[in-house]
Amino acid sequence: MCGIVGYVGPKQAAPFLLEGLTKLEYRGYDSAGIAVFDGNKINVEKSVGRLSILQKKVENHMPVGTIGIGHTRWATHGRPSDVNSHPHTDCTGRFVVVHNGIIENYLHIKERLIAKGHVFTSETDTEVVAHLVEEYYTGDFEAAVKKVLAEIDGSYALVFMCQDHPDKLICTKQDNPLVIGLGEGENFIASDIPAIINRTRKTYILSDGEMAIVTKDSVWVMNRQGVPVTKKIFEVNWDAEAAEKGGYEHFMIKEIYEQPKAIRETMTGRLAKDDSRVVFDELKWTKEDVANIKKIVITACGTAFHAGIVGKYYLEQLARIPVEVDIASEFRYRSPLTDEQTLAIVISQSGETSDTLAALKEAKRLGARTLAITNVVGSSIAREADQVIYTWAGPEIAVASTKAYTTQLISVLMLALYLADLKGTLPPERIQELIKGLRALPGQAHELLEDVEPVKTFAQQYGFNEDVFFIGRSLDYAVALEGSLKLKEISYIHAEAYAAGELKHGTLALIIEGVPVIALATQHDVYEKMLSNIKEVKARDAVVIGIAMKGDEEIKKYVDHTIFIPATDKYLAPILAVIPLQLLAYYAAVTRGADVDKPRNLAKSVTVE
Repeated sequence: MCGIVGYVGPKQAAPFLLEGLTKLEYRGYDSAGIAVFDGNKINVEKSVGRLSILQKKVENHMPVGTIGIGHTRWATHGRPSDVNSHPHTDCTGRFVVVHNGIIENYLHIKERLIAKGHVFTSETDTEVVAHLVEEYYTGDFEAAVKKVLAEIDGSYALVFMCQDHPDKLICTKQDNPLVIGLGEGENFIASDIPAIINRTRKTYILSDGEMAIVTKDSVWVMNRQGVPVTKKIFEVNWDAEAAEKGGYEHFMIKEIYEQPKAIRETMTGRLAKDDSRVVFDELKWTKEDVANIKKIVITACGTAFHAGIVGKYYLEQLARIPVEVDIASEFRYRSPLTDEQTLAIVISQSGETSDTLAALKEAKRLGARTLAITNVVGSSIAREADQVIYTWAGPEIAVASTKAYTTQLISVLMLALYLADLKGTLPPERIQELIKGLRALPGQAHELLEDVEPVKTFAQQYGFNEDVFFIGRSLDYAVALEGSLKLKEISYIHAEAYAAGELKHGTLALIIEGVPVIALATQHDVYEKMLSNIKEVKARDAVVIGIAMKGDEEIKKYVDHTIFIPATDKYLAPILAVIPLQLLAYYAAVTRGADVDKPRNLAKSVTVE
């Protein structure tokens, strides 16, 4: 996720570009840049780090010109650096582009363009777009852009600027947001409404496959074939603060609703088009590489640790490799039995978690091969690990992790399938079945988020209880752990998760009349045993909310309330089942008047032991 802005009009462009990027910094903050045409050439100013670094850099020599584009970056290809920052230019400097998204086939295009003499200066996927425009340009800017769009695959919002056409910007989108703000004698482009809300309330919301030519006096919208599209003006009635959160009350609920997109982005370019295998170009492991892995150790903290517990099931059951899961703060103090035949996987949203970084260094010291799963390109953990799988969740602002967690699950599941393919531990048809299930997840997550009223009602009804219990078996137990953590960290309700088979070993003493119990029952191989556990807590007069798959009519006989998730494979169920638990925690916190995005005593990234 990145932030894009554009301006064309009678005023100086740079002040708006910097102002707009400030409003979009929640979309990315590892680097920023602007490009402005001064009447003779396009001047590009960019720098790594927070936007304030760029603002300070240009404060005494602000780029002059009345047309320009800008970008605040959240890296997906290429570490954060000055050269990897947007905007990107072609060889001549006549064409400039900013991009939000992922160009899946950029390596193939880049190799072809290099063979034709193009010189690249960055590690990004975006730069190929600028060079493609140069390659196809013969004087018709619009025609060149259309040829570029016909060649690239992936998700994107793109804005193009050309030195030869200083009166227009061309923009387009596919799977990533882009809005055009309509002014008087001036027009604006942005990834999101917050960037333009102080300048205009009238907007066009571009749809996938649409392209717009924007001048100071006009906006022409068409499809990729050049057929004009009639757009309705969307009048923004949010205030500036609400606009930054996309109209949502809190960042946490916004990020919960961003999960279908985050899941899709994390899979982008990593599933073979025929669904036969998982593709990890960043790993390029061979059968021999995998044969040398005798044990896997996963280490992480908090929510990432819970993703590791799910990962243990995935890796052991699909790839048939023994897995240990360790809390990172404990790992290096237990003299772990780790050697050169161990793969150490560390999971961290920020890539800066101190205990996880220390565990990574200890695993390396003991000779293990190391793999990081993180959301932040160029983070300390990404730099320290031998190899990295990035989760493309985009920036996560709320302290309580939601979309980062689900994309971690996606990443570990894809890794398990990747290893299973190389080891031959799963039949090809089973791998294909699971990949098809992965492809369906974004739509299923969206379906799950379309009706949250039952969850909201339960949260309002039970949100003032001081104790809540979560139970589950197998993968459901791992999900119960995360559901419990979410509830306690933002609502301050005492919440505990238990393996349901452990109820008789002491836990039942805590079950009293009226206490809410969240019972997960999505795993068919332990389903009957789970129903027995539900009966046990019901016999003690607990109020039971069951989480089950659509079509399960049996569970209704044993619980007080039911939340259904779309029917899916048992290995995919944890990715969907956690979403209602996130919503339950969110609405419970709102019911209790808690500070959802910034819970007491907690920080987003724990960088001290």
